[in-house]
Amino acid sequence: VQLVESGGGLVQPGGSLRLSCTTSGFTFSNYDMIWYRQARGKERELVARITSTGSSTNYADSVKGRFTISRDNAKNTVYLQMNSLKPEDTAVYYCTVYPTRWRGQGTQVTVSS
Repeated sequence: VQLVESGGGLVQPGGSLRLSCTTSGFTFSNYDMIWYRQARGKERELVARITSTGSSTNYADSVKGRFTISRDNAKNTVYLQMNSLKPEDTAVYYCTVYPTRWRGQGTQVTVSS
């Protein structure tokens, strides 16, 4: 099983980033996918979750209306579109496969002027 996140970087407040998580080694379309984040010195936070078919999503209150999770089962990839970014969104973002312990190495998102 492999999960590889990409798309992180440094962005100014108010900016946007699109994270991708490309997967292999399992039947992607059978599993819900979750994006987590962990800021330095803080607990891990569930950011967004999407069901296996993409028919349902849910979000942390802190990102509702700003972030959108989506998936392409033909490409075995899950995305996180992040708009109106704030400094408090700074963290390492991970994609994970629910309900397993499989996860990627993470991608750093830094929101700063």
